[in-house]
Amino acid sequence: MANDSTTAILTATDLEVRYNEQLVLNKASLTICERDRIGMVGRNGSGKSTFLRILAGEQQPDAGTQTRRRDLVIGYLSQEFTLDLEKNVYENVRAGAKHVLDLIHQFESLPAESKRHDELEERIRLLDGWGLEHRLKTAMSHLNVPDGERRIDTLSGGEKRRVAMCRAIISRPDLLILDEPTNHLDPESIEWVGDFLKEFPGAFLLVTHDRYFLDRITSTIVEVANGTFYSYTGNYTDYLVSKAERQATEELVEHKRQMFLRRELDWVRRGPKARTTKSKSRLDRYYEVAGQGPGEIESDMELVIPPPPQLGNRVVELSNAGMTLGGKRLFGEFDFTFENGMRIGVAGRNGLGKTTLLKVIIGDLAPTEGTVKIGPLTKFNYIDQGRLLLREERTVFEEVGDGTEFVIFGEEKLSLRAYLKRFLFTDERINTQVKYLSGGERSRLLLARILKNGGNFLVLDEPTNDLDLPTLRILEEALVAFPGCVLVVSHDRYFLNRVCTGILSFEGDERVSYSVGDYDYYLEKSARSTAAVRNGKTASLVSTPPAAVKPTGNASRARKLSFKETRELEGIEAQIMETEVEIARIEALFALPNFHQEHGQQTNELMAKIAATKNRLAQLFARWEELEKIGRGAG
Repeated sequence: MANDSTTAILTATDLEVRYNEQLVLNKASLTICERDRIGMVGRNGSGKSTFLRILAGEQQPDAGTQTRRRDLVIGYLSQEFTLDLEKNVYENVRAGAKHVLDLIHQFESLPAESKRHDELEERIRLLDGWGLEHRLKTAMSHLNVPDGERRIDTLSGGEKRRVAMCRAIISRPDLLILDEPTNHLDPESIEWVGDFLKEFPGAFLLVTHDRYFLDRITSTIVEVANGTFYSYTGNYTDYLVSKAERQATEELVEHKRQMFLRRELDWVRRGPKARTTKSKSRLDRYYEVAGQGPGEIESDMELVIPPPPQLGNRVVELSNAGMTLGGKRLFGEFDFTFENGMRIGVAGRNGLGKTTLLKVIIGDLAPTEGTVKIGPLTKFNYIDQGRLLLREERTVFEEVGDGTEFVIFGEEKLSLRAYLKRFLFTDERINTQVKYLSGGERSRLLLARILKNGGNFLVLDEPTNDLDLPTLRILEEALVAFPGCVLVVSHDRYFLNRVCTGILSFEGDERVSYSVGDYDYYLEKSARSTAAVRNGKTASLVSTPPAAVKPTGNASRARKLSFKETRELEGIEAQIMETEVEIARIEALFALPNFHQEHGQQTNELMAKIAATKNRLAQLFARWEELEKIGRGAG
């Protein structure tokens, strides 16, 4: 939704922040208007969180100014939030609406004839103060906040973050500032936060790595690069297109600058004998352009996953597996066979057992039901939610090397310095102590330390929580190209769509289901299945029961799927996915700006092909529904 007001509520001008020798913000400026929906992106350590803290009044810049609208109310969720340990969950959440509660207290304390009554009542009404308790309970429910009577010191990290998130949004502020609001939230909670922000009456500025979330709710993207802000109209997808165009323009400008310098350098070397005013002006122009230098280009990290050893015929097989912890059965009757090349995403609400399933698969936990057989050549590399603890006094080199100067890279060795440089560590930073690293550098260091362990079966539990968007894209590309097996738990829909060839979903009721394809396809199939069940129930409710007729012959038994039909049903989803991918590929060709130059002569052929492919897709869906119906009837 585009903002419908150009009235500025906050303006930051020429902000500068320096940490030691590093200039984090370099004359950064931003104006926020009523109803703005702004997403901020950039590498970890680029200054995003610093800027948010400045706007929230928790940090002062080294230079620059801020101008705010009078009585501006700001709600802020930081990455390093704090909760009041003296208050329970409910009291911490309610504290987020302190300014509303203060207004209500003033209103109730005034004598009935006070002239301020009407003013306060109108202000409370605009803030929906009278509906505060209802909004509080609704938000706590949708965000899966723990029971209101719970003590803060009994909560997990994820539970504390949901409490802090609820506290930030409950006050209905004029400006909502959110730093990684989707971390540790399950898909249903993320969906609710997205709906909340779409209808939010104020402005918001948020930092998140969740690209689907950015696509859905933002109308402006601000990129932080080299301490400077670049603003783009539109959502995340629009930003990617616009940024590519900006970079192409910058490359063209730099190309022209180099052409000018080469031409003028030849003139300078010839050294005209008579230096006229005109030639001196030309020389000054040369030195001016030469002194400008090329624009700074942010380097992309080259993520290195060592080549894995060969997997055997058996990778991991689960047969009738189940797990009960603390008297609660998390899942049961689960059969699954992992095969080489699979990239499986694990999705579902928090608390259903996703991490437990990972530990059962890698052999850290023995199932309480059924069996798990791990192939003799299967070597796991498990990256858990807590990651590894970094030792603050060590240097980057010491932390990753652990006494060695090489990384085993397949059958070869890669020098540790070369390995670290691919994670964007310069020679200077390689010798820096961990305690002096930025948040982004710490995340890259953790990845470097973990991924050097190799393995042919990568198991990642919430790998996206602490990574910036450029690093996420590189990680996705590395996982897609990985020649072993990948299993990943994530709530990041964009990540699951890019990486996964199948989804294991915790549906509740102790069930884990498998769907071929990416996360969007799983959601689409689930919606169709839910609709079919709902329509079936509706039909059974409204239809008139038929007269009792004694069946004869084969009609007395519901037909079962034949062996051949069963195999056909098992493979039809993969065919549907392949057909949809082919349709998307052809449609993408038509969208290319140079389509007519490259493919103009194939237009009729491509049109016929996409029509035939869509017809094939319709046939596959019809056959899938037919076989599903037979299977349900037999069941």
